[in-house]
Amino acid sequence: MDFVLILLIGWLVSFLGQLPLGTMSITATHIAILESFKNAWWYAIGVAIIEIVYLRVVLVGVQWMYAHKLLFTIIGWLTVVFFLVFAIISFVMVAKNKADDKNVLLNNNLNRFVLGLSMSALNPAQIPFWFIWSSYLINAKVLPTQASSLNVFTIGCGLGTISGLAFYMYGGNWLVKKMKAETKTLNIIMGIVFLIAAIIQLYRMLFSSIF
Repeated sequence: MDFVLILLIGWLVSFLGQLPLGTMSITATHIAILESFKNAWWYAIGVAIIEIVYLRVVLVGVQWMYAHKLLFTIIGWLTVVFFLVFAIISFVMVAKNKADDKNVLLNNNLNRFVLGLSMSALNPAQIPFWFIWSSYLINAKVLPTQASSLNVFTIGCGLGTISGLAFYMYGGNWLVKKMKAETKTLNIIMGIVFLIAAIIQLYRMLFSSIF
């Protein structure tokens, strides 16, 4: 199969996967609005790198994942705690009339590239997403299993992730300016998104398997 087509398929799957509002996308918007597009781009690259790592783990085979299932279980529970803590802090800031301050997730000197790496690593939901899509594409004979094809697919997925986050960076920035929204509104939205993400992740940990 033509490498360009494989690249586009990887890009499309990953781009569409980034479009539903989530913690990664809302954080990208938050950074772009309150800091700079440069920081937001570094954040997006960090997110994409970890997603590529998770995808490669999936493409190499599920045996490794099953052998390290405890590791992913621990990461899953840490994610629940992580999301809950930041949801609570966001709402506390609003209640204490500190809503015009940056969310605690951004109110620090942590390099935004490292922030992207960290948040993406604490998002094991990427694993079943890529397992399902890669299995489907391979079984449908859309994605060849040769190393070169898988490498091109992985590159496309990385570019798709960055493109999806860029959509939120620029689209979110445009929407906020259009609505003249304040930092308070952004903190409330971020708190709600983190709370919903925590509930979804808790449900996954209690009632479904990571794999």
